[in-house]
Amino acid sequence: MAKIGVISDTHLPRGNRKIPDEVFRLFAGADLILHAGDFVTEEVLFELGAIAPVRGVLGNCDGPDLARQLPATESIEVGGVKIGMIHDSGDRGRRRMRMTRAFPGHRVVVFGHSHMPVVDDDGELLLLNPGSACDPRRAPAPTVAILDIIDGHPAARLVEL
Repeated sequence: MAKIGVISDTHLPRGNRKIPDEVFRLFAGADLILHAGDFVTEEVLFELGAIAPVRGVLGNCDGPDLARQLPATESIEVGGVKIGMIHDSGDRGRRRMRMTRAFPGHRVVVFGHSHMPVVDDDGELLLLNPGSACDPRRAPAPTVAILDIIDGHPAARLVEL
């Protein structure tokens, strides 16, 4: 079994905001953390990296320091499950079709940008947007996600902070 913490759109630093303490508690013991972009500064990468290894993609608000380190898209395999990552998956209308084309053969696609949490699994492709832990905007609450890989099968859940 693999436990993966999933976060996006932290947009830090901004005012007095910081990564909520609950994120560190929830992600404790994670094998990996996925960040779907808009870290904004490298410090977020370092803070999360103190919990577990971090893989991330470049968001539209990320600075040049992150642009040198992060790809626009990412593809990894964890526990036999292929996971794709992108910051902006586009509008929800044809999202599943676009992500299937962008990440052929992947079982999970993690994305961000909208700050709106999504867990949508049709049995072939799990679309996962963890929302935002620090800047929920139109979402009802700040959120992250936990993605468990159990015997080659992904299961995701959102967690309100």
